[in-house]
Amino acid sequence: MKVLHVCAELYPLVKTGGLADVCAALPAAQRSLGIDARVLLPGFAGVKAGVEPTGPALKLATRNAPPIVQALGPEVSIIPARLRGAGLPLWFIDAPAWYERPGGPYLDEQDRPWPDNAERFALLGWIGAQLGLGADPSWTPDVVHAHDWHAALAPVYLATTRRGPESAGSVLTIHNLAFQGRFPGELWPRLGLPAALFGIEGLEFYGEVSFLKGGILFSDALTTVSPRYAQEILTPEQGFGLDGVLRRRAQVLHGILNGVDYSVWNPATDAWLAQPYDLAQLDGKARNKAVLQRELGLAPRADAVLFGVVSRLTEQKGVDLIAPVLGDLVARGGQLAVLGHGDAAIERALEAACAAHPGQASLRDGYDEGLAHRIIAAADVILVPSRFEPCGLTQLYGMRYGALPLVRAVGGLADTVVDSSLEAIDDGRASGFVFHEATPAALDAAIRRAFALHRRGADWQRVQTHAMSLRFDWARAARQYGTLYDDIRSSSARLAS
Repeated sequence: MKVLHVCAELYPLVKTGGLADVCAALPAAQRSLGIDARVLLPGFAGVKAGVEPTGPALKLATRNAPPIVQALGPEVSIIPARLRGAGLPLWFIDAPAWYERPGGPYLDEQDRPWPDNAERFALLGWIGAQLGLGADPSWTPDVVHAHDWHAALAPVYLATTRRGPESAGSVLTIHNLAFQGRFPGELWPRLGLPAALFGIEGLEFYGEVSFLKGGILFSDALTTVSPRYAQEILTPEQGFGLDGVLRRRAQVLHGILNGVDYSVWNPATDAWLAQPYDLAQLDGKARNKAVLQRELGLAPRADAVLFGVVSRLTEQKGVDLIAPVLGDLVARGGQLAVLGHGDAAIERALEAACAAHPGQASLRDGYDEGLAHRIIAAADVILVPSRFEPCGLTQLYGMRYGALPLVRAVGGLADTVVDSSLEAIDDGRASGFVFHEATPAALDAAIRRAFALHRRGADWQRVQTHAMSLRFDWARAARQYGTLYDDIRSSSARLAS
């Protein structure tokens, strides 16, 4: 089985969130099961710096390409390469004018979307489809697996230009339905797609072009990153206007829970930590807490219940609920360490709340991979109060590091965290704290329960031990995707016969 993952992020080359972790770990897990999984990426500067080319460029003629691609010139190059150290085979698109820029992969240095994002990611989708159609005679995938809106045109171009049963099948994984790749309707003629597809039964969405809607309609199979999220996006509350389209395709929609790359997220081997630790040597966690307190300017209090946040600072992530409860959290003897970047108003509110409690609360703006590991290792509780959460990885990292997750009962958070009720503690299932309403009062009540459990040392240790022993490995998810790929290939063979 040969599978091409088409994505915009890959840890450690370029990362804005969990997408990068998934797109690195899933292909690696699949390769360990015998699936020939490879990756196609835009040639961002971080990508070029972190790979080793393995062969000459493959040049694709743009003569018959969509106008949006022809703008690059008579041909476009993709470079075969491998991740340095890891050896994961990949291609990157060599288009410096579109990908090698200051700022991030989607936003400029002022956090504004790049004005040509449609062109940049239509190119990614088109090249993914070309590889699925056999553009590289030495390796043609059986399945093109697109990730999120950035790659969602790959199944569209594949389906509208498919040459026969030998062409690849397609999967679209929706990592976050809130981000849909919507662009002005005037873009349509430049995409080179049939005119009839710009309508309510196609890629048109309230007068705009929706890349994600196209992927939903034209992929052979759809997945989300947790079983519960697969159900939630069928509802108006979490469907973001696409719930009707998704309900029409519900028979090919599957929820496959993300995993954790335990070669990266393992407190016993984590090079970012002041002192490695594991269940047998939990003293190391206390050492990491003391070191982080010094690093962030928090009071050196071993008895403080340290709450950590590693997140985009957005309304989706529920972090706007934290500032209103910080005063009570500190009054109860807690501390707060926040790492993230996002909405300016939320950042200002958190900054003001932390400033009001010097030595007990800290906010670091931006993203720092090492600091993220250190906060999770030091924290007693990791906060993930999301309004919606397709899967969430932070709560899984927290459990492995003995930081009990405090989460809202949505999406993958509900699928992975068992609340520390008396019954769940008694039968050994408890792994964190779960609340339901997206309000400061509900969050505060869950925080109070965390303090109460922390005062009962034996019960806290029992829950912590269980949480640290849980495993959400990628091998399970890789096997589920492998079964899905087999089904797609079998269906294609039946149709061909």
